[in-house]
Amino acid sequence: MLVRWQPFQEMEEVRRQFDRLFREFAPLDQEAAKGGWVPASELRDDGDHLTLRLSLPEIEAKDIDIQVTKDSLSISGERHVERKEESEKGYYWSEMSYGKFQRVFALPVAIQNEQVKADYTNGILTLTLPKADEVKAFKVNVAAELPAS
Repeated sequence: MLVRWQPFQEMEEVRRQFDRLFREFAPLDQEAAKGGWVPASELRDDGDHLTLRLSLPEIEAKDIDIQVTKDSLSISGERHVERKEESEKGYYWSEMSYGKFQRVFALPVAIQNEQVKADYTNGILTLTLPKADEVKAFKVNVAAELPAS
């Protein structure tokens, strides 16, 4: 059986994939365009829990707000400008980002949101996100009957 090649249908599928890819990165670009900043992050699967780390240098713990649901996480905060008017005259440029930020993460698995732990050390926020029981892997032992001799 011959199948007719439809190049436009394949091109449309590629376009949809690119659109989906750019939608995933759009929130980062929109924050940067508004003058905000986006902290770097990493999410790791450690078996029975996920570990999320964010780089938040020069932010005080009291300026970080964390909201957790079963399948998503929102972290917001603010890095305050500490420059004074008279000291700004000495700057040639500044690549430091100041102001508010917000990151929202859709989690790949359900978590126990009431069991989340946060640690903030040396500018790194580390969240331990225990997986919900329904997504944890359980070992099942198989009982085998021995043949009668």
